[in-house]
Amino acid sequence: MKDKLTKLFNEASEALKDATKEGQIAQIKTEFLGRKGKITLLLRGLSDISPDKRPAIGRLANEIKTSLEEKIRASLASIKERQKQERLAQERLDITLSGRKVSIGKKHPVTETCNEIVDIFLGLGFQIIEGPEVESDYYNFEALNIPKDHPARDMHDTFYISDEVLLRTHTSPVQIRVMEKQRPPIQIIAPGKAFRCDSDVSHTPMFHQIEGLMVGNDITFGDLKGVLTIFAQQMFGDKTRLRFRPSFFPFTEPSAEVDIQCVICQGQGCRLCSSSGWLEILGSGMVDPEVFKVVGYDPDEITGFAFGMGIERIAMLKYGINDIRLFFENDMRFLGQF
Repeated sequence: MKDKLTKLFNEASEALKDATKEGQIAQIKTEFLGRKGKITLLLRGLSDISPDKRPAIGRLANEIKTSLEEKIRASLASIKERQKQERLAQERLDITLSGRKVSIGKKHPVTETCNEIVDIFLGLGFQIIEGPEVESDYYNFEALNIPKDHPARDMHDTFYISDEVLLRTHTSPVQIRVMEKQRPPIQIIAPGKAFRCDSDVSHTPMFHQIEGLMVGNDITFGDLKGVLTIFAQQMFGDKTRLRFRPSFFPFTEPSAEVDIQCVICQGQGCRLCSSSGWLEILGSGMVDPEVFKVVGYDPDEITGFAFGMGIERIAMLKYGINDIRLFFENDMRFLGQF
């Protein structure tokens, strides 16, 4: 009996050494220790052994069963550990690879241009004032010398909410609101959104403006030229040349369009400037006396100038962009260049 038990133990141990899968381990356990296993069946013959030898055989059988069970557990644990390591090897990350660059957001080119313009005028002593984007007809038109029957209203393709309420077509209403509440001197800029029902390569239904106002005693057109010259040269370069062309705006008289020498061809003529050598950047003029009367100023004592520019227009000139719609299409290939 002892020899048979030892032989079965050695046979099971050798089988465990060759096992590489959990199923093989389970099969070996069933083959030797199961209800009909070899060791189990052998031990049923203990009743045939003389009583004086049974205790020794019983102890040996228990030791063999315990030892074999430990070997089975050890083999099973070894297989599971090997499988785990193989799985980890397959899922391993190569930490020597360089990481993917995280894309960091940037300010929109229109925002960058607006901030640059604002910084220039802050340096000239102007104060930033903002106003509502939904305006009354009075502040958007009538107070600016544009009555309901004025031909200049044809220049404004307006989004009306009601007969007397609209989305502002410019930021000029801010100037009226400030002059109503404050006596001269006034030196402000009004950046913000404006809205007109217009859309093509140079117009969008929503756009950004910065308008400026300087009011006080003895403010002249020469002051206007000086301020705008400083602005243009800080924005486009120290050698930038300006020219003022007579124009018409209902709320300024005299009025002028301001051009700068083409930033691409330096006045020689190119496609951007239509071979003229000049690029229009803004409108300006001396505040019309009728506007001063509306806010309670005496036009015989008070003078002032105003100007307004489209921020997208400035950005297009600064960066050589020929279609304003590119700013609002959210194409990262375009926006990523700035």
